Amino acid sequence: MPDKRLRPRKRPGQQRAVETRQRLLDAAARVFSEHGYRAGTTNRIAEAAGHSIGSLYQYFPNKDAILVELSAAHARSGVAAVDRLLDGGALPDLLDDKIRLFVRAAIDNHRDDPSLHRVLFEEAPRPPELLDFLHASQLRAVAAAEALLDADPRVTVADVPMAARLVVTSIESQVHRFTADTDLENVDAFENELVAMLVRYLTPM
Repeated sequence: MPDKRLRPRKRPGQQRAVETRQRLLDAAARVFSEHGYRAGTTNRIAEAAGHSIGSLYQYFPNKDAILVELSAAHARSGVAAVDRLLDGGALPDLLDDKIRLFVRAAIDNHRDDPSLHRVLFEEAPRPPELLDFLHASQLRAVAAAEALLDADPRVTVADVPMAARLVVTSIESQVHRFTADTDLENVDAFENELVAMLVRYLTPM
């Protein structure tokens, strides 16, 4: 179901317009982080960006369309982080270290602005195009995890394909929830416990 309300009005081609659009997005991230979804109005965003509300509406029809853009950028950043790990050469030999790399990549993608990520995770709309991207990204991550687990002699869980899915979704959901609900002071303890939980599940014998 395409929804024009959730799509940007135009994609700028000239450098000045590209920079204006990015300033609006950066300002929106600050506003949503500081004020939350309800008080993160387009007027506040335009003011924070140093532009008129009319200028904002040239690029975005409403604040939900801006949130969709921020959510998509966040999702692309997470996918890029995983791709860098997979394409960066040899992974660590130890299973614990492999799992820790992917847990830490997910944490790093959230720790810069937990307040913003809380809004993105809990209140941002998700149009079909974004859901399709998230679904395809998850399928790729699960396939990569299955290949890694299948090649690791320490993994003894009976159903490796299901285990790969559970590892990927557990990291995604647990990191999302942790970073949304806490101030990240005990992030090292969280990382250690999540890695230990997943390794214990993957090596039952």
